[in-house]
Amino acid sequence: MSRRVVRQSKFRHVFGQPVKADQMYEDIRVSKVTCDSSFCAVNPKFVAIIVESGGGGAFIVLPLAKTGRVDKNHPLVTGHTAPVLDIDWCPHNDNVIASASEDTTVMVWQIPDYVPVRNITEPVVTLEGHSKRVSIISWHPTARNVLLSAGCDNLVILWNVGTGEMLLALDDMHTDLIYNVGWNRNGSLLVTTCKDKKVRVIDPRKQQIIAEKTKPHDGTRPIRAIFVADGKIFTTGFSRMSERQLGLWDLNNFEEPIALQEMDTSNGVLLPFYDADSSIVYLCGKGDSSIRYFEITDEAPYVHYLNTYSSKEPQRGMGFMPKRGLDVSKCEIARFFKLHERKCEPIVMTVPRKSDLFQDDLYPDTPGPEPALEADEWLSGKDAEPILISLRDGYVPIKNRELKVVKKNILDSKPPPGPRRHSTCDSDFSQPALEEVLEEIRALKETVQAQEKRISDLENKLGQFTNGTD
Repeated sequence: MSRRVVRQSKFRHVFGQPVKADQMYEDIRVSKVTCDSSFCAVNPKFVAIIVESGGGGAFIVLPLAKTGRVDKNHPLVTGHTAPVLDIDWCPHNDNVIASASEDTTVMVWQIPDYVPVRNITEPVVTLEGHSKRVSIISWHPTARNVLLSAGCDNLVILWNVGTGEMLLALDDMHTDLIYNVGWNRNGSLLVTTCKDKKVRVIDPRKQQIIAEKTKPHDGTRPIRAIFVADGKIFTTGFSRMSERQLGLWDLNNFEEPIALQEMDTSNGVLLPFYDADSSIVYLCGKGDSSIRYFEITDEAPYVHYLNTYSSKEPQRGMGFMPKRGLDVSKCEIARFFKLHERKCEPIVMTVPRKSDLFQDDLYPDTPGPEPALEADEWLSGKDAEPILISLRDGYVPIKNRELKVVKKNILDSKPPPGPRRHSTCDSDFSQPALEEVLEEIRALKETVQAQEKRISDLENKLGQFTNGTD
């Protein structure tokens, strides 16, 4: 008689727990736009949520510590002329966020460490190149200022945010609507899913498809794909009978899946979130009220079901905290920000441990905020793994670093046609004079920011004084 041995794993007992009511973010009018994006982006400083907004698109940015009821007059980020569809924090600067919109533009914003007094309406840079709405944005994991956008024009564009220019356009690769795009760990490859039922692995710099799989899932509903450890690809989709499925694929043998599992018959698209340090995939379906999580290993059946976090309320969207924003003293291995209709609820995933000491096995060195490459180096063909940091003493977010955009002058690269005519303006607009004007503008900007901070501090003090006298 053979005894069934339970698989050994330190993540077998991971459990999810919502925070207390006073640590939630209440009274947020979460966007009702029909779109399969997560509507929420989180980093160790801020949580950003796409919200309902009259006359254009907006999202709200809250410092992580600003829990409780959100003031209805809290400043928003409002530069788009149509609904915002996707937002993503820069992995190398916790104060920089990108937004994509139905108005066909991508905007990059600098968020101050203090709460501004008025709405933020001026982006650092606006990126224009799509002809239809832009529903996907994603920052490069290791190269500074490289941003990817994908729109309903079946076009994927790579931008250098530092200069505001287009680096690459992948325009002949997708024949239909793009569902999602994901980078591999060092940013050398992309995986995309498309309405034409194909999963493509693309080398963006060579602008060629290096692997392609038609119908990884037989159903007609949207497919999602992400890179996991060792360059394998994890997909979620639907069977012919509309059952939700997950699949694991090897690029060297893309024809047959390593694993293919059926889950349930719900109709929400499963959004996969992957933690490379623990090799756990979390699956959150829009409209579901649960988060399922699986461990990916080298042993059959390769994708091991761990557990399900269940709640009563369905989720409208989900944010996923990077590893450096977690509380290592409580053995927290993941934190989700679940969007309800009117609030955002953090959910903490914990590995139960008796010791209060730092758990080396749960927290290997993880990607930090420093980029490994510059945009030009990456474009020229260089690859680099993320620069890792230790979480042993916890992670302290870096102070606000300003994103500088240096736009190249197109006149510099093109010689003027024909003989140059003498202009009387040359003497008026000499280089030193121009630099003087720019310096003056910079000084004025700094003064305005300082005054805004002072007004914000005074308002807070006044609020405390008023509360004390009531």
